[in-house]
Amino acid sequence: MRGASRASYAELREKLAAATASVSGNAGEAIAQQAGDELFAVTRLLDSEHGLRRALADTTKPGAEKSAIARSLLRGKVSQTVEDLVSEAAGNKWASPADLSDAIERLAIEALTIAAQRGDRLDDLEDDLFRFSRVMSVQPGLREALNGPADVPAKQSLLANLLSSKVSAPSLSLITALLTHPRGRSPQVVLDLAAGIAAQRREQLIAVVRVATELAPAQRQRLLSALQATYGQGVHVNVVYDPEVLGGMSVQIGDELIDGTVDSRLGEVRRKLAS
Repeated sequence: MRGASRASYAELREKLAAATASVSGNAGEAIAQQAGDELFAVTRLLDSEHGLRRALADTTKPGAEKSAIARSLLRGKVSQTVEDLVSEAAGNKWASPADLSDAIERLAIEALTIAAQRGDRLDDLEDDLFRFSRVMSVQPGLREALNGPADVPAKQSLLANLLSSKVSAPSLSLITALLTHPRGRSPQVVLDLAAGIAAQRREQLIAVVRVATELAPAQRQRLLSALQATYGQGVHVNVVYDPEVLGGMSVQIGDELIDGTVDSRLGEVRRKLAS
């Protein structure tokens, strides 16, 4: 999102944060969880009703008029928090109708991330997203089942059977919503989107560390401290055990690769010998 859309989304994020922060304890977590589920439902509505989406993002119509349309559609069907958010979204300016849908989806992810944070399970959420992304990458049958023509209830049932006893409620809601309505994107892309938003919730970078053998707790802590000192902010470490790594480790943060594996060092020696 750019320009007006970025500014509109930033305002909505602040409204969501304020709405979920106003209630303490388990009630605040429940409000955020409900808001996330309902915002995903609104995203699906906007994606299926193109005329409605265009009308709510129409820059030639007064914002108050569009807000009133959104309220009339949602009143009594969603919580007051979500009604207010979507109404404000409709009244804001968007560069394109697609940006409106994207913003509502991102708000849904934010809400479930807040629910995890309020329940002290934000680490679990990030780990759940990463682990399931890894499972998807090595299980082509699972990818085909979730990308295939099966209806939404069948996919929901599949994910519930796989995950309900293994992940938290926010994680299950988030993974299920994204993978049953991927909006034309691959599972990897949508899970990465959610992981990025979860990391931003506490202004953390995500580091994917590849090693041949398991890191001891002290080694993991030293690595974490070194990365945080290097980048000057929080870092969440996801460790991948890769038998093809001959030794050492590689660290991927965004587009930056820090490769300290034995294989990499041997390659460098070979290049120097050949020169």
